[in-house]
Amino acid sequence: MSSSASTLRRITVLSGGVGGARFLQGLLHGLRSGVVAGGSADTEVTVVANTADDWWVHGLKVCPDLDTVMYTLGDGIDVERGWGRRDETWSARTELEAYGVEPTWFGLGDRDIATHLVRTQMLEAGYTLSQVAEALCRRWLTPVHGATVRLLPMSDDRVETHVAVADPDSPSGRRVIHFQEYWVRLRAAVAAEAVLVVGQEAATPAPGVLEAIGEADLVVLPPSNPVVSVGTILGVPGIRDAVRATSAPVVGLSPIVGPSHVHGMAAQMLTSIGVEVSAGAVGAHYGARSAGGVLDGWLVDERDADQLTGLDQAGIRAAAVPLMMSGDDATAAMAAAAVSLVIDPA
Repeated sequence: MSSSASTLRRITVLSGGVGGARFLQGLLHGLRSGVVAGGSADTEVTVVANTADDWWVHGLKVCPDLDTVMYTLGDGIDVERGWGRRDETWSARTELEAYGVEPTWFGLGDRDIATHLVRTQMLEAGYTLSQVAEALCRRWLTPVHGATVRLLPMSDDRVETHVAVADPDSPSGRRVIHFQEYWVRLRAAVAAEAVLVVGQEAATPAPGVLEAIGEADLVVLPPSNPVVSVGTILGVPGIRDAVRATSAPVVGLSPIVGPSHVHGMAAQMLTSIGVEVSAGAVGAHYGARSAGGVLDGWLVDERDADQLTGLDQAGIRAAAVPLMMSGDDATAAMAAAAVSLVIDPA
């Protein structure tokens, strides 16, 4: 499916945390600098963010991917880490550790805690996660982007990713831990035997999510984790069907470059679900919309150009371009290539 560049007024991006946020930053740069054909500074970008990484810790509701996108696009992110607040301090974490309060392996920065306090207070007062995100974004996104950028959680319902790992002391031989423990404490250094998304089957898309997909001129799957970021968004009942049904072209960018992921743990997660760790295999995992999948186009890195033939045979239009997000200009070029792959020139 393709459309005319003259109709690129609304873009919807299904995003995880660090990788998705960096892509979004480059996409916005490309729209405003004229690099992305058919787009402009007035193009509306809606971000549907993964919330299956969320969890409650120290009595606070923490939403890592929502906050990473919000801080990144609101110019408050710690650029070197890719997450958390710039100029962060850690006095609260130190004090909690001194009390012996667990988990000591998950730290909340002093500045970041304010976001979690506000969110928790609003949730406990009866506001939905969507309403909380809107309120928080009035501080972070509105002053920078006006009404052109909107951040939505994938669902207002509680959905949490858990990972099964080997445990010889358990009667079953394995134990199930929250995704945050697998990623932050274990650093994904042990094999993931299974990924379990608790609450997903009963969840519903947050207000505005299905409309953002259905009314978009372009839907993008950025180089986020295909299993525990984009995969969990698509797994919310109704979202995958909306992506399949939208009249907009759907394009994705591979998070796998060469033999592994660029950032995060995509390799471990893909292995856990039996998908080969390669750009072509991830594209095939998403599948062509013409065959019941979600993709019209798929970008791979130049070093994976040998996988283009297989993708074409699977019904996915594909191209090989540089996919290293080394800066806003490089990432804007990636976004421009993604648009050009599935949208015909005016």
